Amino acid sequence: MGFVKVVKNKAYFKRFQVKFKRRREGRTDYYARKRLVVQDKNKYNTPKYRMIVRFTNKDITCQIAYARIEGDIIVTAAYAHELPRYGVKVGLTNYAAAYCTGLLLARRLLKKFNLDSIYTGVEEVDGDEFTVEDEEGQPGAFRAFLDVGLARTTTGARVFGAMKGAVDGGIDIPHSTKRFPGYDGESKEFDPEIHRKHIFGQHVADYMRHLQEEDEDLFKKQFSQYIKLGIAADSIEGIYKKAHSLIREDPEHKPAPEKEIKPKRWNRRKLSKAQRDDRVKQKKASFLKGQE
Repeated sequence: MGFVKVVKNKAYFKRFQVKFKRRREGRTDYYARKRLVVQDKNKYNTPKYRMIVRFTNKDITCQIAYARIEGDIIVTAAYAHELPRYGVKVGLTNYAAAYCTGLLLARRLLKKFNLDSIYTGVEEVDGDEFTVEDEEGQPGAFRAFLDVGLARTTTGARVFGAMKGAVDGGIDIPHSTKRFPGYDGESKEFDPEIHRKHIFGQHVADYMRHLQEEDEDLFKKQFSQYIKLGIAADSIEGIYKKAHSLIREDPEHKPAPEKEIKPKRWNRRKLSKAQRDDRVKQKKASFLKGQE
């Protein structure tokens, strides 16, 4: 059979249906969204909660949301730019910061629903597998499903650090250890010690030591903010341990202090009615005085 040219005529264009806007923009995977959003019919109006994790160049966003016809409803949110309040001032987008942001989200959410004393999660972090189970005679554990958006779900990806933080914080999220750092695809075994090192930023500390020995100039360039704040490789684990305990003590959102902004002007401010009337009176008086 020879090559057949597809003729896009008027009939073709009349029947052409454009894709959803967010699909055209390449922002939403609707194949995945449908499966994350659609609730079982026998559960009626019960929300199906999602833990949304998104990374930007300078921040991490973690949200608990559920879908409605008019749009997604955000229940709680936590951001990596809140971490300086808990002592983590640099490296706000690495794996350890993702864990802290997930933990902050979980503790904030459970406190909002008065579940924080019932589901405490993992207080001594060891990086091992942990699942939240319902407490007998108490309200059930809060369940959510991980929504990674368009991020690639490779082994060791930071989205799973945020998820691990939320699980250790007391949220029930179905998962396995296959995508955590420390899982070996060949032997099918998981080493929780490697995962623990990532949670406490030891992979960053090891790279700091390596770079300091190999290339001093590159070390000063790569870790300039660490040097400025006096953070050494040996002190990184202590910073994250302290952050975890502070998050558990006070996960509440604190609004940023209001800044006093003085607007710049390059023209005169508009006069009020009273000021304009007064100006006319002054001009009249000045004119009459000149006539005398």
